[in-house]
Amino acid sequence: MNWHVQDLIARALQEDIGHQDITTENLVDAKQRSRGVFLAKSAGIIAGIAVAEQVFRTLDEDIEFTTIINDGEEATPGDVIAIVEGRTRTLLIGERTALNFLQRLSGIATRTRRMVDLIRYEKAEIVDTRKTTPGLRWLEKYAVRVGGARNHRFGLYDGAMIKDNHIKAAGGIQKAVSTLRARIPHTIKIEVEVEDLEQLQEALEARADIIMLDNMDVDTMRQAVEITAGRALLEASGGITEDTLVEVARTGVDFISIGALTHSAGSLDISFNLE
Repeated sequence: MNWHVQDLIARALQEDIGHQDITTENLVDAKQRSRGVFLAKSAGIIAGIAVAEQVFRTLDEDIEFTTIINDGEEATPGDVIAIVEGRTRTLLIGERTALNFLQRLSGIATRTRRMVDLIRYEKAEIVDTRKTTPGLRWLEKYAVRVGGARNHRFGLYDGAMIKDNHIKAAGGIQKAVSTLRARIPHTIKIEVEVEDLEQLQEALEARADIIMLDNMDVDTMRQAVEITAGRALLEASGGITEDTLVEVARTGVDFISIGALTHSAGSLDISFNLE
């Protein structure tokens, strides 16, 4: 567990507990011990088991945690996902925070797997975006990988991407690409967002490494693939849903970026029952 996730867990617990769990600490004897079971109530792909375990270990290192269904595996309604044993107070205090992480990450992994499976016979690969919950990006992008898709850049620091507002600020695609290429390491690829075939041609002339086709219809995407002819990688983006995904993949693009993997994924229904 890296330091970022440990810090995130600590802050999530502090947010929930505050100065004390008024109910548990005044109701349950400190020496009482129990067994808690994470139970799937709907079908989906599990992600975040280690995070849920770390929630309880942050509260009490002496808990026993047994994983039944690992990250990346499918759970069906009624399946036991994991079992935690320890002080009853620990289990009750950590329950909601552990569930919040596990349900959220599993929901992302489940939606991602569903979309990946839709185009499993096409060459295009699904990637995520930076449209993540503030503070949760590392974990949400991890859940995307568990679901079978790839990560796009993690932040502004690990990828050069010229978007529409950059183009306006720089004075055009050619100028933006040439200026950026002269100032960044040669090992970093440059991606340019384009809105039409004219801008696509400009990006190709500027020798962009990756070109994002923003909100183009499928017919225009097919033309873009023909025009590009392998001179750059092409990424389709903008409003792509499960209903349109297959059609987009069949245009011949290399990547399909979908913000909904993270910004609109629901939580998988999981319960935590004390025994």
